[in-house]
Amino acid sequence: MAKTSMRMSAEDRRESVTRAAMTEFAKGGYFGTSTEAIARRVGVSQPYLFRLFPTKVDLFKAAANRCFDRTIATFEQAAEGLEGEDALAAMGQAYGEMIEEDRDVLLMQMQLYVAAAASGDGDVAELVRRRWLAMWDMVRARTGLDDEWMNKFFSTGMLINTLVSLGIPSDDRCWLGFPFEESTEQAEPNKPTEPTEPAP
Repeated sequence: MAKTSMRMSAEDRRESVTRAAMTEFAKGGYFGTSTEAIARRVGVSQPYLFRLFPTKVDLFKAAANRCFDRTIATFEQAAEGLEGEDALAAMGQAYGEMIEEDRDVLLMQMQLYVAAAASGDGDVAELVRRRWLAMWDMVRARTGLDDEWMNKFFSTGMLINTLVSLGIPSDDRCWLGFPFEESTEQAEPNKPTEPTEPAP
């Protein structure tokens, strides 16, 4: 990969490194990813990488924030002009499309939960918890739906994450009961029709 242009602004350089870090951490997790691999992907030296992000933890946090930002922005854009069940259904549909199109976002989410539990760094765990809870609160506020709907939306989303991460085909028995169109390659939830059905 070509070296990062020296004419790029510091902000652009940080963004480029953060994108590369998210891709590498998504594949290898916090423990299995080296800063050397990240530097190589973006085309900079390790000393330069550490000028932008002093520690590997700082780099992981930046990648974590990017992942949450992408997911939350997807929800907000999908629900624009909608409310209630319509907003929730649109969020679920957009989320399904996002993780199908960008596997890094899906895998980074899974790595975040592992890192929060096993990194031994309280700041990492606190960041992941704080951003996840903020995402929950945003969906709740945006849709105006109750705790039962929130539980179904997020628990179903986690199951979808697991099945897609494992590569379970969309016609497998594990997908039975999900509100999604069978014509899609991966799960793309449709609008639920009854409060007792799982939200996407």
